[in-house]
Amino acid sequence: MSPPVAPPGWSRWLVPPAALSVHLSIGQAYAWSVFKPPLESALGLSGTQSALPFQLAIVMLGLSAAFGGTLVERNGPRWAMTVALVCFSSGFLISALGAATEQYWLIVLGYGFVGGTGLGIGYISPVSTLIKWFPDRPGMATGIAIMGFGGGALIASPWSAQMLKSFGSDSSGIAVAFLVHGLSYAVFMTLGVLLVRVPRGETPAPSGPSALDGVQVSARNAVRTPQFWLLWVVLCMNVTAGIGILEKAAPMISDFFADSSTPVTATAAAGFVALLSAANMAGRIGWSSTSDLIGRKNVYRVYLGAGALMYALIAWFGDSSKPLFILSALVILSFYGGGFATVPAYLKDLFGTYQVGAIHGRLLTAWSTAGVLGPLIVNRIADHQEAAGKHGSSLYGLSFLIMIGLLAVGFVANEFVRPVHPRHHIPAPREAADVARQQSESA
Repeated sequence: MSPPVAPPGWSRWLVPPAALSVHLSIGQAYAWSVFKPPLESALGLSGTQSALPFQLAIVMLGLSAAFGGTLVERNGPRWAMTVALVCFSSGFLISALGAATEQYWLIVLGYGFVGGTGLGIGYISPVSTLIKWFPDRPGMATGIAIMGFGGGALIASPWSAQMLKSFGSDSSGIAVAFLVHGLSYAVFMTLGVLLVRVPRGETPAPSGPSALDGVQVSARNAVRTPQFWLLWVVLCMNVTAGIGILEKAAPMISDFFADSSTPVTATAAAGFVALLSAANMAGRIGWSSTSDLIGRKNVYRVYLGAGALMYALIAWFGDSSKPLFILSALVILSFYGGGFATVPAYLKDLFGTYQVGAIHGRLLTAWSTAGVLGPLIVNRIADHQEAAGKHGSSLYGLSFLIMIGLLAVGFVANEFVRPVHPRHHIPAPREAADVARQQSESA
């Protein structure tokens, strides 16, 4: 499928909605927890088993983004969005069959493996195109799209809960809910497939910079640079710190104030999770847009330095003040979302637009690592502390200190980021000719 080239007069502001239609759909992944209790009850699963489809989906997200990034660059955003649509929707349909027949392995295969592949391809599908459309504001452009991934759960969570209430939370009700998800997301993602375009020229914005200005580095050369691996560490540390709170938010706030005069109810804990999702989403557009003004390196100094400070405040004073705990957690989650949205623009600054989507895909293996590392640190230490007879906020003190240390590692890695050595650059005439060839083939 050839990348569709925008006709003369095409507005670049039509591209972010195309990206949002995909990211809002695949952002459903953050609402998987809605299905955990019904699946455990209907199929007799443990909490660890019911989490497996989500965990596999996040692992497949990183792997498919890494291995499929070059294909996305070669075939264009419409091809990538189509693959994402087919995989993500098919994952739900296979899961529906698994729920209907009470074959849990089909749910793991469908949602985790097939759907997770759609997550990865869909996540990176618009990144390169958005950066080429908005060379003057790459942070804002990618922030708009990636905001959708953070906000997808705000739509999917109540929608899924209402379907389970209407259809029932037994295996047949879960199957119908999965079926409706698969068909609905297929229709919604089709809007992005039909709407997306690549820019006709190298300067899509009037009076703006060229998308080909500056350094251009291929994906193969990028992974050989220290800059790539330093950013890998930066992203991994930032995501580990954020997901450590996000994954265990409801029980965490309940534990922190269990011994206080005003313990946190289950309803209030659920409200806290919703607030964290909102902060995650707002940080993706707010902080990434800020990075266009103050620079990518500076905004990551904020994420990592201020993030460590927020963790310290929670660790030392969080159990004495609910507002302090909530505010600090919201800031950390805004940094978590902002880190995701800013990193494509950071990559563009260092490696150019030539194969930035493929480079971004390879970098997302840091997310797969952090998706395992963050929950493992928090849950394993909490279980160990509970077994030792501790309770309340003391379950998390050690893990928070570890998070502070990881953020410090990320801060140092960010400080070592420097411009890419010229030996890794692609000569401008070769890159320009390559782009011209791609556009002539698709015209």
